[in-house]
Amino acid sequence: MAFHSQRILGFLAYLNKTRCHLPRFRASIPVFPFSTVDTQLSTLEDKPLVSQLKDQVNLKECSVLDELSNLLPIHPSNPILHPYKDQKLNELGERRVVADRFLLPEEKLRGVFLQKLKGKSAIERALADTGVDLSLDIVAKVLNGGNLGGEAMVTFFNWAIKQAMIPKDIHSYNIIIKALGRRKFIDFMLKILNELRTEGIRFNLETLSIVMDSLFRAQRVCKAIQMFGNSKEFGFEYNTESLNVLLQCLCRRSHVGVANSYFNSVKGKISFNSTTYNIMIGGWSKFGRVSEMETILEAMVQDGFAPDCSTFCCLLEGLGRAGRIKEAVKIFDNLGEKDFLLDAAVYNAMIFNFISVGDLDECMKYYRSLLSNNCDPNIDTYTKLICAFIKARKVADALEMLDEMLGRGIVPTTTTITSFIEPLCSFGPPHAAMMIYKKARKAGCKISLTAYKLLLMRLSRFGKCGMLLNIWEEMQESGYSTDMEVYEYVINGLCNIGQLENAVLVMEESLSKGFCPSRLICSKLNHKLLASSKVERAYKLFLKIKDARRDENARRFWHANGWHF
Repeated sequence: MAFHSQRILGFLAYLNKTRCHLPRFRASIPVFPFSTVDTQLSTLEDKPLVSQLKDQVNLKECSVLDELSNLLPIHPSNPILHPYKDQKLNELGERRVVADRFLLPEEKLRGVFLQKLKGKSAIERALADTGVDLSLDIVAKVLNGGNLGGEAMVTFFNWAIKQAMIPKDIHSYNIIIKALGRRKFIDFMLKILNELRTEGIRFNLETLSIVMDSLFRAQRVCKAIQMFGNSKEFGFEYNTESLNVLLQCLCRRSHVGVANSYFNSVKGKISFNSTTYNIMIGGWSKFGRVSEMETILEAMVQDGFAPDCSTFCCLLEGLGRAGRIKEAVKIFDNLGEKDFLLDAAVYNAMIFNFISVGDLDECMKYYRSLLSNNCDPNIDTYTKLICAFIKARKVADALEMLDEMLGRGIVPTTTTITSFIEPLCSFGPPHAAMMIYKKARKAGCKISLTAYKLLLMRLSRFGKCGMLLNIWEEMQESGYSTDMEVYEYVINGLCNIGQLENAVLVMEESLSKGFCPSRLICSKLNHKLLASSKVERAYKLFLKIKDARRDENARRFWHANGWHF
């Protein structure tokens, strides 16, 4: 399509005046960005863009928005649209109904509270009208995601617990208690506990752990201790197991002094077991407080409990944190002389101690000793060793250890793989990170979205676009949707190797899905197009970015006014 020379000259003059930075256009009349409904709209395409780029197939320039809007004969009906004369705004009322089909169930339910409905009955009717097939998993997603307030969370749960498919038991209530505690809505959490007591539903140890941990996170330690002291009133069992839960939560949140005081105050009133003493030793071990650990150990022996592997593991780690590694070595050697049956946790404690001082040779010495004594290493053994090798930039040793780990059938967790990839993406080429990624996928490990983004970022920087497109495709096959960060990495990588047409195609797809890349990426692509004398292409892209910025502002406007899509 030919453009008038005056329009092109005017466009170039404007870019020169603004140093080629594309401006952020603000809409005087908001236009609802229907293209932002959901990334699932991409299913209207016959083939994903990444596959088309890999096959070098030309895309049609019409967007998903254009195709879908032609299929929707809409008539205005919502009174809120009256001040705006734009036709697209007048179509919002019924487009919302269509848009809801592309929302996830938890998004539909959370969206009810963004409408600012008045009255409990109105909210419950709106929740029922969503038509969502409710389950405990969806309830957890609604409560743990989004940004609902405490009152909204309780209102939703009270409606959900009345539904036939949600069991009215302690496991269901633990979901709301944990969600409220995580957001530090303590008063609402205590209200739920009182309702449980009224309903006659008995608490379990998981409930106690959630409540205590939430109170400690909110720095309401005295309230937690007081509640535990009145455990019968709140429905908790006042016994050894519940005491261990309380002490474990205190030590986890670094309130070891409080835990020690309470431990001493209830001694003789509640019977202790070896786990009780190990929890206290482990709590002091985190701070390297050797004298306190020895005091607890002496009391443990006096009460007739023999130290076990957990005891010595905490003791050795505490000595290492206190910088007394030689004493830890003596204790470890003494255990070996007495033919004490050691497990992987005790060896790990020694390995961790030498990792902390950077002595990887000694680490490998204890690792080989572990193998020679027919003790099976666990995932913690390999995770610490691999991370230590990567930190020391001994990548070959890290890869060898990973092979040994996978060879023993130990599959790393998603978080573990991310912890391997992240440091490797901070220095040097991405080859080592890619090797770990491929080995993990081959072993059946699930890769996190964070790890995918790290790989895309590094591959983009080094211009490895073939590998980048493969990773992008595998990311989508794993069930992750493409967001703005991913689009920016792909566009940047394509720009770095001069594949400008493909970069424009990716940019257009991101815009059609409601993602407007940063000014830096837009400016970079624009510079490249102008440098390649592709003025017409740059101008057409400029117009699309202008519309995308307007839609982005409109989306903020509608979210502020309660529209939940």
